[in-house]
Amino acid sequence: MAARLSSAFPADRAALVCFVTAGDPAPAATPAILDALVEGGADVIELGMPFTDPMADGPAIQAANLRSLAAGTRTADILAIAADFRSRHANVPLVLMGYANPMTRRGPEWFADACAASGVDGVICVDIPAEEDAALGPALRAKSIAPIRLATPTTDAARLPAVLEGAGGFLYYVSVAGITGKQQAAQASIEEALTRLKASTDLPVAVGFGVRTPEQAAAIARVADGVVVGSAIVDIIAQHGSAAAGPVRDYIRSLSTAIAAARQTTNA
Repeated sequence: MAARLSSAFPADRAALVCFVTAGDPAPAATPAILDALVEGGADVIELGMPFTDPMADGPAIQAANLRSLAAGTRTADILAIAADFRSRHANVPLVLMGYANPMTRRGPEWFADACAASGVDGVICVDIPAEEDAALGPALRAKSIAPIRLATPTTDAARLPAVLEGAGGFLYYVSVAGITGKQQAAQASIEEALTRLKASTDLPVAVGFGVRTPEQAAAIARVADGVVVGSAIVDIIAQHGSAAAGPVRDYIRSLSTAIAAARQTTNA
């Protein structure tokens, strides 16, 4: 599991990390969308666990959560989607992203065991702070599943060591102090933050929140280890529903192509 994540961040280019909500628009539609992400060039996939109160997410992902829950998606469905994905894609890292309640209500050991059995490589839990790592982190690490942490523009030098302690996989830099969506941080502030973060950790640093266009993705790819795209993909799914796989694949391919060329342009 650790090997899949580490190999997803090559030295010569940034990784493309793609987020979709499991079960949106319905559990049966998710496998084809995940396949489209891989076909388009995604290096890491974040599979969102729908939740009734996604407080870190903006309107697009909030709506995706509601569509998924309305379609009847449950934790068992998400784990089945993960296991099915792993049976088709042996080498593509899969990360579950969500909130504490679905992950811990049956105990952290139960969740870690279920993730391991489904081929999950890492977990991002938005609302368990680093200082409360004991709620989930030890159980995940015992199964070689990476607890992936979030850093933000307000993560100062005093708190950063706590964020990095016990973290694995990659560090997710949330580039804006806000919710997911259309807002994007200035490139200069992203570069300044990356310099500070990379001086403190050997983990790859992936930048997300507000990335929508190939041009934005390329700009970040020149300085970051990874580029995270979520709401823009979710918007395509909202528009096309169960027929979203093709448009998603084409969009991801445009991002992947831009990211692949980004450092070549810089080094030319």
